Formats: sequence, C-alpha cells, structure tokens
Amino acid sequence: MDVVKPELERREIVRTRLSSLLIAASMVAVLAAPVAAITFGTVDVENRYSNVGGLIFEADGEFFLGCTGTLIAPTVFLTAAHCVAPGERVLVTFDPSIDPSSTMLPGTARPHPDFACCGASDTFDIAVVLLDAPVSGITPASLPWLNQLGQLSSRALRDATFVTAGYGAVRDDKGGGWKSLRDSEGLRSYVSQTVNSMTKAWLNLSMNPSTGNGGTCYGDSGGPHFLGATVVSITVTGDRWCRATDKTYRVDTAVARDFLDEFVTLP
Repeated sequence: MDVVKPELERREIVRTRLSSLLIAASMVAVLAAPVAAITFGTVDVENRYSNVGGLIFEADGEFFLGCTGTLIAPTVFLTAAHCVAPGERVLVTFDPSIDPSSTMLPGTARPHPDFACCGASDTFDIAVVLLDAPVSGITPASLPWLNQLGQLSSRALRDATFVTAGYGAVRDDKGGGWKSLRDSEGLRSYVSQTVNSMTKAWLNLSMNPSTGNGGTCYGDSGGPHFLGATVVSITVTGDRWCRATDKTYRVDTAVARDFLDEFVTLP
C-alpha cells in the first residue's frame, strides 16, 4: 500500500478476488431500506450513479477488484494514477453489484506521465482508462470548467454538498480501528460530504459522521466526488481508519485539464 504520510494512505486495497464476492441478485433486491456502505453511506440500489464503475484486474485467470472510477466519455474512464501502470490492460464494470458474472469491459490505462514526480503539493494522481469500445446506455459524468471550485466564494464552498460513490471498504459505526471496517461485498454505494479545506491541487472533504458526513475507504481510489452531476475531484487518500478526512485530487485545475484534454472535450 502506498503511503503519502504516515497517517494518510492511498485509498487502494489489496486487490480482492472477485470469486470471494458471492453476492446473489436476490440480495440486492431486498435492500429496500438505506443500508450503510462506503462509510456511513447508502447502497446504490436504484443505480443512481450508473456512470461510476469498478476497476478490475486479471491475473492467472482470476479477477481482482482494485479501485473505482467514472465514465466521462463513451470510451474514457477517469480514475487515479496510483491505481494503474502505463499501458496496463485492465477491465471496467459498471454493474452496481460486482460478482464473477459482471460485464467486464477491456481497456488500456493511461496515467498522468508526471505522476508522483513533484512532491505532495501536486502528485499528478490522475489517469484514464481508454475502453476498447464505447459504452452504451450510460450517460457520462460532466467535467468542471477551469477553476470551477476556485470561483466559488468561501461561503458557497463551505455550504456546498458533495457526493462520492464507490465500491470500497465499508464503515457503518463510529468505532475506531480496523474492527469497524468490512468488505463492501461488491456493492456500489454513495454518501454526501462537506468541505474541510481546499488548496491549489486538493479538495479536502469531511468524513466525520458526527457532522453528517461519510466518505471513502480502501478500494475507492479514483472514484468521483460530484458537485451536482459534475466530477470535481477524485479520491486519492485520507486518514488511516476512514473516519475523518477525505483528500481528493481536483480535476478543475489547469494541470488536470491539460491531461484530460487529450482524451475528452472539456467545457
């Protein structure tokens, strides 16, 4: 597991074998009431975030769930650079419940060429997966205009509600340590967040349940943070126990947009 600071670890888990995710379709069907997932979140039973997918890796005939990401064009999947290697062949699924029978879409990873080159102030931790064929039936997420977050007033930023979605580890009680984390069992889930602070490259979001927030955990790397229908940042890291701070990489910066401009039409 990559470490940014001793207390901040990237939101990538040891890749979980999909054969262990024995989730029956009938189980999803009975989740009529809100169910905790991500951290202090809700399982996406209604498939609200259909453009949020899981990043899947294959090795020796087995499939592994590694990270999360978002469809931003019919053939472009946005994720984090620390999830992939340049030119790596990977799979993506947009199924809200991932198991060995899920539809897997092949693609090629393209991380930012300057990833991790230049210090913690900007790690260039952004990547895309170029899918072999266009995805149909799913509306890609919108991208922000240049410095969209920076153009908000301090009050507007403080009052804004962000939503994150992903397939990562789950916390649904306020206890500390590993004992309160559990596997998501392949279910996509979502939760709302508010802002702690913002820098040139980073949007730091609250995960504190005492203030009504939830957030990401191991396996949610690369996943989106939405403002409305727009992906304004992606998950990179946070506190070790997925309980306090969500450190996300802004995609409205000139650096992120220069990278994305090669693959998508920007607003």
